[in-house]
Amino acid sequence: MLSSLPLFHNLDQAQRNSIGAQVSLRAFEKGAVILHEGEAADSLFLIVTGQVKVFSVDPDDPGREVILKTLGAGEFFGELPLFDHEPRSASVAALERCHVQVLSYRAFQRAMQASPDIAQKVLETLARRLRAANRKVGDLALLGISGRVSRILLELAILSNGRRVVGEPFTQQDLANMVGASREMVNRTLRDLEAGGYITIQRKSITILNEAMPN
Repeated sequence: MLSSLPLFHNLDQAQRNSIGAQVSLRAFEKGAVILHEGEAADSLFLIVTGQVKVFSVDPDDPGREVILKTLGAGEFFGELPLFDHEPRSASVAALERCHVQVLSYRAFQRAMQASPDIAQKVLETLARRLRAANRKVGDLALLGISGRVSRILLELAILSNGRRVVGEPFTQQDLANMVGASREMVNRTLRDLEAGGYITIQRKSITILNEAMPN
């Protein structure tokens, strides 16, 4: 399975076999929390199938969460403590049934020594995530709710039958947690976008009709 993960594409078969012997494959059902913010860290997680959300919970309101990003097959999470030795900075939960490979930091460090290209890919990923985080902070500060919802729909949409569609596993509550608004505000915004001819809303999906959505 390591060969299917972009992080390990440049390893030869012997190196993959060596790392693979130290990897454990785990399954998580939808909604299961994989990592908890603040806990000690000793492993890197590589997504084989499914999607996860990286989120933080308001300490003063445990029922309120903010989704920082979502990740899918081929991506990894839990990498920050590898570099700063601090506790987990966010929680991670399964958005749908997931298969995840778990690799200890010690084994991953050996992999980076065997192939410096792995370290380069990790740094490139961290840079992309930092840019995305900066963009999200800017969106929250500068865009209204309509602009934030429009932006997140365009980011989440995948091509299906020639149309860009946002569907399962994402819910309107997930969208609300991503844009920092209430579910009611997001629902109202989606209805306004539908009335304006930008999207059409089905029971479990949203189809984008016009990508020039309002900011």
